Amino acid sequence: MQDDLSVFDTSLADLPNGPWLQKISEISEEHGYFQALGKRHFATFFGKKPILLVTFETVATLRANSQNSHPFGWELFKENGWSHLSIISDGDTWFRDPKVYAYFDRLVDDGFFDDFDQVVFYGAGPCGYAAAAFSVAAPGATVVAIQPQATLDPRVTEWDDRHVKMRRTDFTSRYGYAPDMLDAAEQAYVIYDPYERLDAAHAAMFTRSNVKKLRVPNLGASLQSVLIKMEILKPLLLAAGDHNLTNLKFAKLLRARRDNRWYLHKIMAKLDAKERDTFTRAVCNHVISQVSQGRAPRFERKLKALDAKLIAED
Repeated sequence: MQDDLSVFDTSLADLPNGPWLQKISEISEEHGYFQALGKRHFATFFGKKPILLVTFETVATLRANSQNSHPFGWELFKENGWSHLSIISDGDTWFRDPKVYAYFDRLVDDGFFDDFDQVVFYGAGPCGYAAAAFSVAAPGATVVAIQPQATLDPRVTEWDDRHVKMRRTDFTSRYGYAPDMLDAAEQAYVIYDPYERLDAAHAAMFTRSNVKKLRVPNLGASLQSVLIKMEILKPLLLAAGDHNLTNLKFAKLLRARRDNRWYLHKIMAKLDAKERDTFTRAVCNHVISQVSQGRAPRFERKLKALDAKLIAED
């Protein structure tokens, strides 16, 4: 493996998907390896002991969330010396592909995961499902899954009507029912918004003695993107890798939402709908005086409307 990691600062954001994939392959081969897993999946690996981060991502999501269009774990590889195995899909496949199963089977047979002191699996949504499901390949691993599905088998989750096209996909064979695959994990964290009804229903299915459910009320259905914008996803994974993701640690990280205007706008709208004027005013004043580096038009307009309402009531 070469020591020059400057290539990990190179932006690939302007490349179309074909050249982008070619560049990902070249960088991976230069510093580790790249392996195609059929038509819709591929794996990249860079190795520096002792902690291995295994991420599941989709091409579209990683390109949307990364300024440089890099797989999420590349930054942790470069900045923290972690090893990184990334399994990437073209579209939301839930990684239900025999070639992906066979790849993990080979890793197990080769004793790949035994080379690391700590293994952390991570994913969000369909990728959160995969992080939980494939973690069984590395007994004793830590799993961080953001709003994961437990399964899309319609016999079990017919109430989830978001992914109807996946109902013919087999979720009963290898690496199938994600909650059961967590039995070998040392610790798993399931992060979800309890006000997102279907996400909360899936989270309930992950109830296990080694699963800690971390609730993030009012952060919505795109949790991974919000946590990235609040700059707390990497610290969260680092804490998990250090066996230090306690309730207190998570609560401290989540304080970042106090300065996130998207979150505060959502809270303002929710309070306004309930006519909680005193609390709505407090949110507006907080954003205008503490959060906004310039103007905050929405919050200023709402504050003026509240002032007008107060005058009219007098």
